[in-house]
Parts: sequence; C-alpha cells; structure tokens
Amino acid sequence: MVDLAACLPGDHAQGTFIGRALSPDGPCVIAIRDGRLFDLTETVATVSGAIARGEFAGGRELGSVAGGLPEEWELLSPVDLQCLKASGVTFALSAIERVIEERARGDAAKAADIRAQLEAKVDAGIRSVIPGSEEARRLKEALIAEGMWSQYLEVAIGPDAEIFSKSPVLSSVGHGDLIGVRSDSEWNNPEPEIVLVCNPSGEIVGATLGNDVNLRDFEGRSALLLSKAKDNNASCSLGPFIRLFDDSFDLDDVRQAKVELSIAGTDGYHLEGTNDMSQISRDPADLVRQCLSEHHYPDGFVLFCGTLFAPTQDRDEPGAGFTHKPGDVVTIHSEMIGTLSNEVTTSRDAPAWKIGIGEFVRNLAQRGLVERI
Repeated sequence: MVDLAACLPGDHAQGTFIGRALSPDGPCVIAIRDGRLFDLTETVATVSGAIARGEFAGGRELGSVAGGLPEEWELLSPVDLQCLKASGVTFALSAIERVIEERARGDAAKAADIRAQLEAKVDAGIRSVIPGSEEARRLKEALIAEGMWSQYLEVAIGPDAEIFSKSPVLSSVGHGDLIGVRSDSEWNNPEPEIVLVCNPSGEIVGATLGNDVNLRDFEGRSALLLSKAKDNNASCSLGPFIRLFDDSFDLDDVRQAKVELSIAGTDGYHLEGTNDMSQISRDPADLVRQCLSEHHYPDGFVLFCGTLFAPTQDRDEPGAGFTHKPGDVVTIHSEMIGTLSNEVTTSRDAPAWKIGIGEFVRNLAQRGLVERI
C-alpha cells in the first residue's frame, strides 16, 4: 500500500490536492483537504470534470492521510481525460544535450567530445538571451555563420517553443507504478519535470510532478523519431497528486521550485540531480500560451515544462554516459508538490495498458456515473 503521507509534501494539510485511485468498483476521484481524504466520485466522476467545473469540495470522507487509502484501493495517475502535452528544450543545458544527441547520431560514445566543443562555443550565448528576442536572432545568425546551428537551438532561442504530445489520454502511470523504457534503447534517461495542469480555457489551476522518459539514441538518430522516443507503454509517469493553486501554492511557487531527482540501481549505482525552475528560458505561462495557440482542449490538458537535468556521468564504460538498467528506482521530489517514485522496466515488460477511453466510460456507465463526467 502507498504511504500517502510519505509521498505528499510536508505542508499537505495546508493545501488542496486532487487525484485518482482504483477501487474494487473502478477509478475514483479523490481529494485531500485539511489532511483528510475524500472520495468525490459521486459528485464528479473525472478529474478532468472536477478541474473544468472547479468541483473540489464535499465528497465522502475516507479518513486521514496518515491512514492511507481504503483496503484494496490503489493510487493511480492523477489525470484521466486530459491531453498529455510536453515542452522540450526549455533550459540551456537541455538544448546543448539535444544538439549533442543530434551530432552524435544517437551514439553515446561520441557525446563527450561534442559536449566540450559545444559548451565552449554555444552555452554562454543561449543562457543569456531571451527566446524570440532581437538578441536571440543575432545569436542565431552568428551560430549559422560558425556552422553551429541546429533545429534544437531554433526551439531553444527562437520565437516558437517545442510543444508535442507526450502520450495518449489515460496512458500515464502513477506513483509507485513501473515505468517503461523501450527494450531496444541503449542510451536513455529520466526527465524530472513540473507538469502544469490546465482547465479547458487554458487557465493553469495546479501542478504535479512528471517523468518524461527520454530515449536519447532514438531522438539523436532523427528528430522525426521523437514520438518513438517519447511515447511508449508506461513511459509517462505523473503524480502523486495535483496540488491546486490557492493561498498556499501558486504559479510563482512553480517558477521558483526545485525538482530533485535520485536514481538508485540494483548494482549499487546512485545518481542525484536537480531541476531548478528559476533557470527555465521560457516562462511557464508562455509555454501554456504556446500550447493553446490555435488549438482547443475541451477536457483540459497537462503540460510538462521540460528539464535542465541531463545525466552525463559514465555508468559503465568510460565515455558511454548514463543509461537506465531494469530495476533502477527513480525518485522525483519537489518540496511543495511531493514525491513521485517509479521502478524502471522495459515498455515490453511493463503491465499492458488496458483501460482506454472506451473501457473507462463503460465502467462509469455501469456505476451510473456517466452524467457526472
């Protein structure tokens, strides 16, 4: 059973949280208020609907956070019908690493030499400019002249952010679940990120944590393999809960948040890193604006904000960098949002994704909850 008190932030009694759990009857919407756990499902049957209508009050009290979920209940990813979107190359370091992947053609052994060259010529420039500004345009011209330009630098400092679809609706896994890496990937890493939660109007109403698992060898061979690098079984982890914006937590807290990551391998390997949101090159609100652009999300959406974390330390052979091994435990923590932890397996061996939109709606219909979606 998941220890809710351990995965929630220390000040959870001061905040309002919403999430999902699987009961013997099916998925339920749960909320945490004043340190107590409530089942909202009879009032609103989806997290998407709760966020769209602002329905977070009431519900059947289940007990204290310390007491945990009822027997036979399991914690799920905190989103259901929302689209799962992501932004990339939003930090200078991540931009450098994407260019390295591109120039190495996905070969980790070539990364170290390319990294040294790029950091000397490009790093300081992209850290100092505002994306889309006149200064950024001049830097682009200079880098083109030096033969250092890349499609990744275009989205790092150009006017348009990289926004992509991370995973299908209802495919994300939650805290404590297995997370999947393609079995044929040899160079990959976790991406610890803050994930913004938006209602159908595009208003940011809260945040959660996410692991945007990345296959560096696939994307490095071709940017057109982005979907294959990002969207695989169990490759999108979210949780533990959505912390809603209120007097105790708002977008400014997100802007200043630090996201800590640790990786513990069964071979004794240990790695730690930090994703500092204050170093992001595009404001989170601007990323949401670009995600909306000329599109609509009637069931709302969540948006991964990107990460500056890109592990370069060698795990095995010198110069080979980091890559996951089955059994790695990836733990992502942010002081005001909580802790998201998953054990790594392959997408081939992870539990199959079986509850799609059709099965989800059929379950709600059987329970007489369709009108509460």
